[in-house]
Amino acid sequence: MDEPIIVGIDIGTSKICTLVARVENESDLRILGVGIEPSQGLRKGVVVDLNAASLAVQHSVEKAERTSGFEINAALVSLAGSHVSAVNSRGVVGISGGVVDLDDIDRALDAAQAVAIPHNREIVHVIQRSFIIDGQDGIRTPVGMHGYRLEVEAHIITASSSTMENLRQCVAASGIEVSQFVLNPLASGEVVLTETERHMGVAVIDIGGGTTDMAIYIDGDVWHTMVLAVGGDHVTSDIGYMLRLPISQAEEIKLKFGHTLKEALNPEEQFTIRSFGGDLPDRINRVELAEIIQARMEEIFYLVLQEIRRSGYDGLLPAGVVLTGGSSLLPGARQLASQVMGLPARTAQPQNLVGLTDQLDSPAFSTSVGLLEWALLIAQSNQYSDRRRPKHTGEWSVKFKDLLRRLLP
Repeated sequence: MDEPIIVGIDIGTSKICTLVARVENESDLRILGVGIEPSQGLRKGVVVDLNAASLAVQHSVEKAERTSGFEINAALVSLAGSHVSAVNSRGVVGISGGVVDLDDIDRALDAAQAVAIPHNREIVHVIQRSFIIDGQDGIRTPVGMHGYRLEVEAHIITASSSTMENLRQCVAASGIEVSQFVLNPLASGEVVLTETERHMGVAVIDIGGGTTDMAIYIDGDVWHTMVLAVGGDHVTSDIGYMLRLPISQAEEIKLKFGHTLKEALNPEEQFTIRSFGGDLPDRINRVELAEIIQARMEEIFYLVLQEIRRSGYDGLLPAGVVLTGGSSLLPGARQLASQVMGLPARTAQPQNLVGLTDQLDSPAFSTSVGLLEWALLIAQSNQYSDRRRPKHTGEWSVKFKDLLRRLLP
């Protein structure tokens, strides 16, 4: 078919979601296949049981293939976990011919990657932040500009090689090649952030089951990323521990009665549980449940705030924070985030979806849909790759720059 088919596999701690989409009119996505399967063999975004994880991925892929009618051979795969780290770097090169072209940008980015990386880690993303030509900073699109010295400021994201290889094996067990890994908050940011938020300064916070992922966007580019090994599963564990419940029942109670702000609840409201060893059902005040949830969610938001302050960009986020991920659905999460971090906050989910979208209209699927947006960018960059010369200016160079800064390496 003329219209390309793209695939994303979101391998999370709580669920695995495989999406198949067709690219229509070069920039629109129609979702053709959806495969959602409970996660097995993963903890805090890392594979702990290879066979169980591979089987869960296989079931998710099979569901997506059945609903779409397509056989999946390659896919973009999400990446999270505390093993992910990032560093800012700068690359400097001389401008050949006195006019910046794409080769100069490539050489500058290669120079920025010349940082000491341990042998057990590999580069996942190299995201260019801005360019400097002959001392003039703040340049976003240098192609076609005159000068002698080109500098690039880059944000380099690395991850554990062994962890990534385990994920590759899980996907390869289904006969699928991993075309690229994409960090969770970068994928989510593609579908939940507006261009105004990106340029003003915003932090996207993806609260999943096993991890909380953050990316800070300033001037349209990613300036900082972070992954915390704490998420919604920890809230469930706290409920199970404090109320002496099985994890499955604690998760059910969290979704049905949970709230992150105890002051927003009626003090008289109660519900019934049956704890371990209990002969009779117990009556639990809903405020008591909210106290458990609020304590853990406050901790998550405070850890995120600490990371924002450590990055030095806490005064550069007038657009505040955008919450997404399954755990952001807890009632009161947005208000609590705003209280703890002292920033504007909103909860976001994928918008304007076309096709099989009934299950995807939720913050829990922001990363899944975001992977398709990344795959679309890659498909567009492949279309442009044969046109890299002789065009150096105009709308095409702006498009290519935007693609380049998101897709490397």
